[in-house]
Amino acid sequence: MTLSLALVALLSAFGSSFQYGYNVSVINSPAPYMQDFYNRTYFDRNGVPMDSGFQMLLWSLTVSMYPLGGLFGSLMVWPLVNNCGRKGTLLINNLFSVAAAILMGTSELAKTFEVIILSRVIIGIYAGLASNVVPMFLGEMSPKNLRGAIGVVPQLFITLGILVAQILGLNSILGNAKGWPVLLGLTGIPSLIQLLILPFFPESPRYLLIQKGNEEQARQALRKLRGWDDVDDEIEEMRQEDQSEKEEGHFSVLSLCTFRGLRWQLISIIVMMMGQQLSGVNAVFYYADRIFQSAGVDNNNVQYVTVSIGAINVVMTLIAVFIVESLGRRILLLAGFGLCCVSCAVLTLALNLQTTVSWMSYLSIVCVIVYIIGHAIGASPIPFVMITEMFLQSSRPAAFMVGGSVHWLCNFTVGLVFLYMEAGLGPYSFLIFCAICFATIVYIFFIVPETKNKTFMEINRIMAKRNKVEIQEDKEELKDFHIVPGRQEENKISSSKL
Repeated sequence: MTLSLALVALLSAFGSSFQYGYNVSVINSPAPYMQDFYNRTYFDRNGVPMDSGFQMLLWSLTVSMYPLGGLFGSLMVWPLVNNCGRKGTLLINNLFSVAAAILMGTSELAKTFEVIILSRVIIGIYAGLASNVVPMFLGEMSPKNLRGAIGVVPQLFITLGILVAQILGLNSILGNAKGWPVLLGLTGIPSLIQLLILPFFPESPRYLLIQKGNEEQARQALRKLRGWDDVDDEIEEMRQEDQSEKEEGHFSVLSLCTFRGLRWQLISIIVMMMGQQLSGVNAVFYYADRIFQSAGVDNNNVQYVTVSIGAINVVMTLIAVFIVESLGRRILLLAGFGLCCVSCAVLTLALNLQTTVSWMSYLSIVCVIVYIIGHAIGASPIPFVMITEMFLQSSRPAAFMVGGSVHWLCNFTVGLVFLYMEAGLGPYSFLIFCAICFATIVYIFFIVPETKNKTFMEINRIMAKRNKVEIQEDKEELKDFHIVPGRQEENKISSSKL
């Protein structure tokens, strides 16, 4: 790990991923004060108080516009990263964050709540782009022995963003009637820092060589990132990928979805992304406050308990950074979803029995903590790492676009449906999440391969067998998924011997 690689990883994650997490939870604490602002503004304009149903609608829009914006941002990934590069896309994306921060920070002065709702869409677009481009950027810059650890760094900063928003959102700091506009406006500061510093760091070497055809710039970028001059082995591996690019060209989302040679990779990222968002993480956070209250925690202290859960999330994600290269991706995925599955099952039991069995409320707290640990070490960080690793340069942007869209669409759906599901099923809602976790575990166990310490081409060959495409060894060149004339049902991969 060189200083240059460490700095670009930290700067990219702080300037982009951090804000994704920050804006997930920033409106939770000041919600009563923001809703009061909505009501006062409406009253000043119309002379009558706002109807409670209309206020609920406005607040629902304020919350749900963020994941909807995230979906829009994910749909912009493919064209932006192919035309502007990975670093260029991150720099352009900061304009969304700065604009949203200014609008949200001045909304009270301007006496307009509509601007807050609009800003939530804009910052959602920012988060949708950041959540996909940062893992892609860092994954392409990392050596294979550090790719998993560096790939978890964006998720670490997402959890840090959530924690910082929870701390700053305490009533004694900015989560009050006077401080909430500042709380919302602070999101622009990391973007300004990234805008000033990131231009001095190199672009993705793979983008420079494979997509721009500039080997000299790719070598310079690699030398700066690796800290030594001999980068011939990595350049040669990129050339192999480049050969496959010449054979196939860039994949659009449509061609990715219809291409047999990438069928199981595509299904795998869709399953993992759906499992990540539909596994109940939002529901656990929703229930957390009342679970702690039922265990005897005073209402005034619940916010501090919420902060402690955020801290556990950060610590466990930090641990994942250090163990992902030793234990591997599969183990963390299986262990993470396994802990979530068991926690949801036991939590269902504990929530139903806590009125009759006194110690069940404490078991509920344990379930919440175990669930957070499981999600932090596997379900949250690893799927984005797997998208980077399971696709080559030609298909990676389209794959991130698909994976990111599934991620945000499921996030939006859970936010929309959960309150109704909770009203109808109560604690039994967690049985649905338990079943989703279990189904994801089964799929990962039988289909998803281990990718640690393997080159992108080696992973590609493993998945080629799963896709039942023909592999032919050839000493001279490597061709990725070359269609064999007269045999439309099979694909041919020629690869140089290792």
